[in-house]
Amino acid sequence: MMFNNCGNMGLPLVVLAFGESMLPAAILLLAISNFLHFLVGQQLITQHWSPRAVATNPMILATVLGIAVSLSGIVLPETLRQPIHMLGLISIPLMLFSLGVRMLAIDLTNWKISLVGSLLCPLSGLAIALPFVYLVPLPEAQIPLLVLFSVLPPAVLNFMVAERYEQEPHRVASIVLMGNLTSVLVIPATLWFIL
Repeated sequence: MMFNNCGNMGLPLVVLAFGESMLPAAILLLAISNFLHFLVGQQLITQHWSPRAVATNPMILATVLGIAVSLSGIVLPETLRQPIHMLGLISIPLMLFSLGVRMLAIDLTNWKISLVGSLLCPLSGLAIALPFVYLVPLPEAQIPLLVLFSVLPPAVLNFMVAERYEQEPHRVASIVLMGNLTSVLVIPATLWFIL
């Protein structure tokens, strides 16, 4: 529940609610979240920190390289940019497909922890975001963006990490599924409040 669905759910919601002009801020939040997911999240789940594992993690490498290329002003040739773009487009459906496969084996006897997790995720996000908004002087336009990102459901990526490190992936998949189901109520209520 620590890392939410700010990529495949957050980015389209930002464009829908705030327009293309807020997309760079949303992408920055996504990059920070992904970086922390594989830096802090990996340490939490494996109970040890490996500089080599961090340095060779494809997500961290892609984030650092993407930021470096963007800041340098380098324009990639179309023959390189197009395959990278295509790989990026297929990654989310593949992640959702693997979650869908795991959904076939969900044990609903743990529905209580899934329901609690699905409710705690947006509530704990708000509990952190609201004081942050009052303590840190943010531009007025970024406050609703931060509030929206704080209530997003658990990320599908959480399941992928749990699967990789064999840390109860069935339970994590159940929490992710229930969190995304309850977001059908949470997200519209949040959009109504912030817009």
